[in-house]
Amino acid sequence: MTKQDIVSLISKQTGIDKTTALTVVEAFMDQVKGALATDNNVYLRGFGSFILKKRAQKTARNITQNTTMIIPEHNIPAFKPAKVFFDAVK
Repeated sequence: MTKQDIVSLISKQTGIDKTTALTVVEAFMDQVKGALATDNNVYLRGFGSFILKKRAQKTARNITQNTTMIIPEHNIPAFKPAKVFFDAVK
């Protein structure tokens, strides 16, 4: 399912035009990205949580050049589904 599919379904279910639905979907995604960029998690009850996971520092190897490099500690975004959501998909 693409973003356009989601916009079309929201438009059909709510009766609002597609441009308004697209604006709302994009604004929601911008808010989630902005919150995660400022180290804030987003919790949506009954759906799930957009959280940041911390990856530890590690040593990586480039086999072709036979060199090692240190990859610093960093955050990655993750989604953790709510129990209701998980059970519905299960």
